[in-house]
Amino acid sequence: MEFKKLSAPTLKELFIKELESCILSGKLPIGSKLPPERELAVSMQISRSVVNAGIKKLAEKGFLDIRQRQGTFIADFRKEGTIDTFLSIMNYNGGILRKEEVKSILELRIALDSLAVELGSKDITDSEILQLRNLTESIGRAASPHEAAESAFAFHHHLALFSGNSLLPLIFRSFKALTYSLWLRFCALYGIPALYENTNELCTLIEERDFEGAESYLKRSLSDSISGHREIYYTP
Repeated sequence: MEFKKLSAPTLKELFIKELESCILSGKLPIGSKLPPERELAVSMQISRSVVNAGIKKLAEKGFLDIRQRQGTFIADFRKEGTIDTFLSIMNYNGGILRKEEVKSILELRIALDSLAVELGSKDITDSEILQLRNLTESIGRAASPHEAAESAFAFHHHLALFSGNSLLPLIFRSFKALTYSLWLRFCALYGIPALYENTNELCTLIEERDFEGAESYLKRSLSDSISGHREIYYTP
């Protein structure tokens, strides 16, 4: 058995994590001004270069707003943030997504997957459909929820690739960690066979080239996870 390499976080990473925690917990309210870099460095007993690099990274993630000659302010991260901001929120919650975040991801999935099916219906080949079938069957053979989730991601990522839209698979891949966590949650609640059942129904409709039916099924099954009998929200 191989074990992954362990590495200690850098001072910059620790600084970023500490400020993210203060912002997400409300200790540093949105709109408030951050102390000067020199003061932060002295208070946290780290170098000013670490503080400067950390502040720049936090600004990139939408947590801070650096205003020239005015200082650094806590930004409205839900307005200014990126997918990295979402991941930070998820990690702050111990890897648990809140109901509003689960709902947002599933609504985005409906839009992206439906577009992938709509665009793919024009040029998808028999060989590409066979790849989707093989990925579907790999879900059924999965020995663990992690294997099933990997195969489910691969299925939908390939669906995006076969759409012919060069950006769609990149967008889908950019939030793999989020969708992956929801497939794990689905398997924990309803089992791998249920995930296989959902994917198999979708794949069968695509094999029959019933793309309108595939879009309809996608919307129905994902909506079922939002507000139907297969909700995947985390209980407090």
